[in-house]
Amino acid sequence: MALPALLGVGGLLLAGVPERALCWLLAVAVVVPTALIARWQHRRVVYPLYTLAGLLEALREGDYSMRGVQGGVLGDAIYDINALADRLQKERLQFEDSARLLGKTLAALDSAVLVFDHDARLRLLNPAAQRLLAGERHALIGRRAGELELDALLAAPSAQVVRHTFPGRSGRFDIRHAPLRNEGRSGRLLVINDVGRVLREEERQAWQRLLRVLGHEVNNSLASIHSLAGTLATVIAREPLAEDWREDARGGLQVIGNRAESLARFLAGYSRLAALPPPQKRELDLATLVPAVARLEQRLAVQVEAGAPLQVQADPDQLEQALINLLRNAVEASLATAGQVIMRWRIEGERAVIDVLDDGPGLPGSDNLFVPFFTTKPGGSGIGLALVRQIAEAHEGGVSLSARGDTPGAVAQLWLPLESP
Repeated sequence: MALPALLGVGGLLLAGVPERALCWLLAVAVVVPTALIARWQHRRVVYPLYTLAGLLEALREGDYSMRGVQGGVLGDAIYDINALADRLQKERLQFEDSARLLGKTLAALDSAVLVFDHDARLRLLNPAAQRLLAGERHALIGRRAGELELDALLAAPSAQVVRHTFPGRSGRFDIRHAPLRNEGRSGRLLVINDVGRVLREEERQAWQRLLRVLGHEVNNSLASIHSLAGTLATVIAREPLAEDWREDARGGLQVIGNRAESLARFLAGYSRLAALPPPQKRELDLATLVPAVARLEQRLAVQVEAGAPLQVQADPDQLEQALINLLRNAVEASLATAGQVIMRWRIEGERAVIDVLDDGPGLPGSDNLFVPFFTTKPGGSGIGLALVRQIAEAHEGGVSLSARGDTPGAVAQLWLPLESP
């Protein structure tokens, strides 16, 4: 900006002191360019500062859509501000997407989720929690845990099932809570699961399966008895009686008796399944028990793969009965194909596993093999596998049926937990 003044002073020094008019002319020639250069420099510096201040104000207010024109003395700073706005806008969109996803997830949960701040005031709850507390959202937010009668649940140990009465529902609930931190302050997360409703649903489905199988078996017997009774009534009502009416009547009554006896065995099996006592555990050696069970089968020579002694804690009578049921099924399957049956035992992780392998036709196409009274065999009772599962689960173990991978047939596995040394 001082360049015009310097040129004017240099001209005066070279030309000497000029006339008054020439001095005024030189002054104008110096002042006007200097003012124009100063204005240009002011706009060049101040306007980018205005732009920079506007961008920073927009970022402070949360408006990440504004961008500045790059260039000038502050071009690099404006470029960095634009890049920062792009990043903040992208992070805001990601946060909003995550918040919407979290909101939809919480809304879809059957579990009640509640978040309390450091003052034990409710700050967040999902629709399931709102239904459990039977209140409007705006009336619940901000209330203390004590006012909602939830302070005892927060003070109790986590991961426990308690019986509690909420304004919206009562029953058994699984209570879980964990600490949270928000803005450097502590809080609590409380999750409440209605265990009773899950159990009721499982019980309802179990009753449906049981009644379906019971109805199928009873209806089959009653239909046969009803049909034969009608036939016998027709035979006896004939005039004159047929010569062989006694044989017909005797045969029909015998079939009715057989069906009634089969139905009685069926109901007796139900009583047996329902009255299974708790296991009386003691130490057993599978190397002794498994061969003894194999020797009980007389229809087929059962191959026992010898293994090392393996001690388990189990009820000997119940475990033997479970193995007899599995072995009976395997033998019946192998007899149909003239195959063989193999029994063996082994350690798998922290459990003892007993395998019963057969060379039969394989597993039937049904998911109800362990459902009580469901059977795919003519004249079967449908309690064998159900009893095996009940015995295994009473020992904190389990049972499974699967197809053999190396050859046709099936493998039944019964496992029991190994006692810690």
